[in-house]
Amino acid sequence: MSKSRNRRPTIIDVAERAGVSKSTAARALAGSSNITEETRERVLQAAAAAGYERNHLAVGMRSGRSGMLGLVIPDIANPFWADVARGAQDRATKSGTSLLVFSSDWDPDAETAHLRALRQARVDGAIINPVADNFDDLDRFGLPFVFIGSSAERFPDVSSVGSDITQAVQLGLDHLVHKGHPAPSLILGPKSRLARARFLRAVHEHCVARDIDPAILAVEDGEYTVEGGREAMRRLLARDHVGHVAVFAANDMMALGAMMAVRDAGLSCPDDVSIMGFDGIPSGEFAWPGLTTIAKPGQDLGARAVECLFDEIEGRPDHGRIFMPCRLIDRGSVRDVSHGVRHVAGAGGD
Repeated sequence: MSKSRNRRPTIIDVAERAGVSKSTAARALAGSSNITEETRERVLQAAAAAGYERNHLAVGMRSGRSGMLGLVIPDIANPFWADVARGAQDRATKSGTSLLVFSSDWDPDAETAHLRALRQARVDGAIINPVADNFDDLDRFGLPFVFIGSSAERFPDVSSVGSDITQAVQLGLDHLVHKGHPAPSLILGPKSRLARARFLRAVHEHCVARDIDPAILAVEDGEYTVEGGREAMRRLLARDHVGHVAVFAANDMMALGAMMAVRDAGLSCPDDVSIMGFDGIPSGEFAWPGLTTIAKPGQDLGARAVECLFDEIEGRPDHGRIFMPCRLIDRGSVRDVSHGVRHVAGAGGD
């Protein structure tokens, strides 16, 4: 075997293949912002063709950076958070950066351990959905960071990216009103979660604007899981009521659990019970009927958080709180009763 075939490809090989200077190739691979997308793509293709891999240790020793970012999310098993991680990973990879992903499982102690691991790994920065109220004492964290999710609202002075919950809940409730359900029952998360309070606040604002007393809405709480939604729906079905039942669940996993409870009770969705979810996870499309939901921009949220983190690392001004709009996906799990309601057996609703 020749010496050339044993030789490890260098940045010079990449530059020659891409038809650019060595410094331009290096900046493109480092994710520099002053490189055109066309040039960056040409350099990345040349690097792949040459089999070139950056020596992150050497780069880190020269630049003081590791070329790695951290992401701490609350539940990697929830498809929405997996979507966020995918968006963050794709954006980081586009800039030649690696992403370390941890799941805190809503446990402050696990979060603290993950953050310690990220510091020890000398990541350049971290994206975090904070679980702990003190968040490891912000002043002592020692890394550039960006928050994501509703929990970030506890820290107004920190750059953060999240879904526009007020816009999203309004969108969902307007759709329910259009379908003839002005006062739906609610399946919400645990009282300890800020996301629950934010969702409920948006519902109350909607009700007040439409001169509806929020107190008439039936509410059941549960964990943000399929089983949590199933149990909450069972409790709603046990309530005294007359008329068609409409339910707005605080996430899609709970909504899918609610659909299971409706079938368990011998009822039909949407004939007897209308159900709307929140998140837009892919599995909602494969339910029967398909789950009508308010889709949050998971991948876009993750990508935007990475971009904000790059700015934090570069010492650019913070972004404040960025709210990303959500969209309605109508798949048929909400019945149109605006022209009359067929009375059925079920639980607390309109």
